[in-house]
Amino acid sequence: MVNFVEAQKPLLHGLVKMAGLRPLLIEVEPGNMMHFWVPKHHLASNKKIAPNSSDTPHEVNESEEEEKKKKKKKKSKPALLLIHGFAAEGIVTWQFQFGVLVTKYDVYIPDLFFFGQSTTENADRSPDFQAMSVAKGLGKLGVSRCDVVGFSYGGMVAFKMAEARPDLVRSLVVSGSVITMTDSINEASLAGLGVSSSSELLLPETVDRLKALLSISMHKKMWFPNRLYKDYLEIMFVHRKERRELLEGLVISNTDAKIPVFQQRILLLWGEKDSIFNLELAKKMKEQLGEKATLESIPNAGHLLHVERPCAYNRVLKKFLASVNAEDAN
Repeated sequence: MVNFVEAQKPLLHGLVKMAGLRPLLIEVEPGNMMHFWVPKHHLASNKKIAPNSSDTPHEVNESEEEEKKKKKKKKSKPALLLIHGFAAEGIVTWQFQFGVLVTKYDVYIPDLFFFGQSTTENADRSPDFQAMSVAKGLGKLGVSRCDVVGFSYGGMVAFKMAEARPDLVRSLVVSGSVITMTDSINEASLAGLGVSSSSELLLPETVDRLKALLSISMHKKMWFPNRLYKDYLEIMFVHRKERRELLEGLVISNTDAKIPVFQQRILLLWGEKDSIFNLELAKKMKEQLGEKATLESIPNAGHLLHVERPCAYNRVLKKFLASVNAEDAN
């Protein structure tokens, strides 16, 4: 029987390729394979990284000197990294964003470990490990400076990346996330949602639990046939054991939690009706982050604000990125 969610992937992949992105599977370290969608010029200019097995490998015959000359002639664009949340891989999460961003930015969309085709033999399940692996992948792609956008779980990874690599991360946009998932934040969030664990909420095993997750995540109530929910469960919630470990690796004790001093400009871009990490939490976080942080909220949007109100989200995102570029040019 056809899985309708799986059947949509070739269409989405086709749209991403039309936008100028290509899939690459990068060995960031021995045993750690991370899948990225990257600007297509990487397939023609990087000898060290093989294209995804679903694409035809490309042999490069140019000398290194010729490659350097070619790169100089090509007008460079700022690099922009989009890090997905916990319920879907990269391009599914950012399907309403990549198309409006590629004209002005070199867009990079990774799949974190245990999402999409990204796998690791390392036992580390912390967001720090995910962050440093993404940074190493960008390094292999020749990216030395980028702006980072993170959603939910991806926001926590983005914060870790900005803290550890201020030389790499120029600015940060985070939605529906926290700097660090402490015991108190975790317990308060779960109690408010009426669930006993993050796994119960974020790794649904039944159609009813998936419906509940969608209801919590979106301000506007949407109806889908049960068949679609079943297909989504089958395709998107794989590597359950490892993903439970990722959730366990997020939480640290209150005594160990510290608010880093970030060097970057930070935009907290929030859904006004976010039920998972509410707006009050975002306001408190903005105060903790200090003067370099700003908070903007989008009305009539929940946790999945970039899906619910993509035009409003994209408008605020592009305005912030444009201001970062203008500031950097002066």
